[in-house]
Amino acid sequence: MQHVWREGNRITLLPEAAQFLPAMFDAVNQAQHYVLVELYLMASGELANQVSDALIDAAERGVTVFLLLDGYGSMGLERRDRARLEQAGVALRFFNPIGFHSLARNLSRDHRKIVVVDGDVAFTGGFGAVDEFLDAWYEIALRIEGPVVADWEGLFRRLWHSRLTRQANDGQVHLALPTQRSAAHYADGLRGRVISAKGYRYQAIRHSLYARVNQANKRLWLCTPYFVPTFTLRRRLIRAARRGVDVCLLLPGSKHDHPGVRYAGQRFYQALLKAGVRIFEFQPTFIHAKFVLIDNWVSIGSCNFDHWNLHWNLEANQEIESQAFANQVQALFERNFAASQEVDPTAWAARPWGQRAREWLYGVVDGFVTRLK
Repeated sequence: MQHVWREGNRITLLPEAAQFLPAMFDAVNQAQHYVLVELYLMASGELANQVSDALIDAAERGVTVFLLLDGYGSMGLERRDRARLEQAGVALRFFNPIGFHSLARNLSRDHRKIVVVDGDVAFTGGFGAVDEFLDAWYEIALRIEGPVVADWEGLFRRLWHSRLTRQANDGQVHLALPTQRSAAHYADGLRGRVISAKGYRYQAIRHSLYARVNQANKRLWLCTPYFVPTFTLRRRLIRAARRGVDVCLLLPGSKHDHPGVRYAGQRFYQALLKAGVRIFEFQPTFIHAKFVLIDNWVSIGSCNFDHWNLHWNLEANQEIESQAFANQVQALFERNFAASQEVDPTAWAARPWGQRAREWLYGVVDGFVTRLK
C-alpha cells in the first residue's frame, strides 16, 4: 500500500538499542489511552520480559493494550509468557500461525515493526523483542510524530481484523480497538510517507525503491542485513554506478545470523564491484538495520530489500524527503562505513576457490528457494 505524502511530521533518528529502546519504553510508560504493538520477532528472554512488563504496567493502569505477533516469529515466546500478558489484560493475537495449509500461506509472514501510542507517536525500524537486540545486533529505529502516525496506526488496525489473525488461548481477552485519535501537525515538520507491502506479488516498497534508484543523481547508499537482491535491483545499481552516482552498500561482515545468506549474496559482488559499486562489510557486530539514502530521500523500516522479503512478507517503511534529515542519515552511514572493511575489487577477483564454492552452493539453494515463488 502506498499512502500519500504528508507534511508536518517530526521524525527522530534513533541509532542503536541504547537509544530506541528507552524512547519506546518511555512512550509506553506515558500512554493514557492505548498502545498498539506489531512485531515479527518475540522470544522469551530479558528483552521480551522488559517489553511485557511495560505493556502489563500500561494495561494495569487502564490503558488498552494490543499486541500482534507473527505466528512463526513468535514461536520462541513461551506459553507462560503469553499467559502472563493475557492475564494482565493485554489483547494478544497471532498472524498466520504455521498450519497444515498451503506452503505459500505458511511462507507469508508479518515482518513489520510498529509501535503506536495514543495515536500521537509511532516507532518503526527493524527491531524485535529478542535478546540479540540488546547488544549482539546493530539496529536503528525512528520515533515519529505528526500526520503519518495515522497511517502507521491504520496498518495495525487493518491487520488486527484480518482473517489471518487469531487470538491466543481461545480469545480470553476481548478488547475492542478504541476510536482512533488524531495526531498533531507541526508547522516546521518534515514531508513523509508510509509505504507497505502485502507480500505475494504486491510490492509497493520495491517499486518505490526502483524508481528512486533510477532517479539518483549524486548518491545511493543502501544498508541491508540480507543482501540477496533481485536481478532488476542489481541491474539498476550497476546502471546508477556507471552513470556516475556514488553507489555504496553497507552489508554484514562475518558476524551474521545466517551465513549462508551472506554467501549467496556475495556471488553478486564481482559484477557490482566491476561497475564501480563500493561494498562495505560491517565489522563490530551483525548489522540488522535496513535503511536507504538516495540524494535527499530516506527509507527506513522493516524491509530487507531482498527478493524473499519483497515477495512474501508484510513489510512497512517510513519514507522521508528532507535535506536536513538526509544529512543525519549520511552521518550515520559514514560512521558505519568507518567501522567496516571495504571490499577490494582486485583482492575479491582473486578470492580462493573455497569462498567461490560456498557462493556457488548457497547460490544454488537461493535459486531453488526463488523458484518456490
